[in-house]
Amino acid sequence: MRSLLFVPGDSERKLAKALASGADALIVDLEDSVAPANRSAARALTAAFVRETRSSANAPLLYVRINPIDGSDWEADLDAVMSSKPDGIVMPKPNSGEDVHRLSIAVGHAESEAGTTSGATRILPIVTETPISVLNLNTYLGASTRMIGMSWGAEDLGAVVGSLANRDARGQFTSPYRLVRDLCLITAAAAGVEPIDTVYVDFRNREGLEAETREARRDGFTGKMAIHPDQVGPINAVFTPSDAEVAHARAVVAAFDGAAGVASLDGKMLDKPHLVLAEKVIARAKAAGVVS
Repeated sequence: MRSLLFVPGDSERKLAKALASGADALIVDLEDSVAPANRSAARALTAAFVRETRSSANAPLLYVRINPIDGSDWEADLDAVMSSKPDGIVMPKPNSGEDVHRLSIAVGHAESEAGTTSGATRILPIVTETPISVLNLNTYLGASTRMIGMSWGAEDLGAVVGSLANRDARGQFTSPYRLVRDLCLITAAAAGVEPIDTVYVDFRNREGLEAETREARRDGFTGKMAIHPDQVGPINAVFTPSDAEVAHARAVVAAFDGAAGVASLDGKMLDKPHLVLAEKVIARAKAAGVVS
């Protein structure tokens, strides 16, 4: 998933617009973007949207962000949407891997009741929204086979920490938020799941979005969350390997054909990490549909 677009679960207009965005995944939101008084209606609309969209040709992946499991709304969220068989659940504000495990059990029960294939519903936790979760990041390793990735967030964490801002005058994340970003990336790699970069909230600043997305891809993130349909195109473009990158990756793979441990290309020595990276580039190009 290169792009994951948040869309409020209580807005038919925004849901329809999101479908035309080109996002690899939509995250239909029942949490922050929906007022508590609207959640009941939002659940019904979200369930109907997911059910109807799943049957459409070329539909994006459909995730639902539920409410935090330390509250009372998340169970009603699951009860309402699981019968529509979403591809996954985005989990806000977990405190540890144990919370992911708890959600996984609940999702399993809901799958059974809905007649969904066991294990089909994935979980994507946002693992840095509470300070204790940052200290517990190692507990996410092996928390659930449903866990497809990890993402991070700065806004909720900043409110708890008491930060006056999470970016500096240049628009770059300040030290505490670069720390949790990097820890999310490393933890996702250790867990063998996809690291997904957080949202860029200045949605009219395309140049800033592109720069931050390029940095994310450079460092190892495989996708980025978005809050506006206009952000999807730039995110997809950055996370889609270029023709030159694919050609180089294929040359690296070819260089290892028959090689014993190491290879060479254009006068440079290559070893196993170069092959692993090249194979990832080709796999991502295939997933993006730019190569067969």
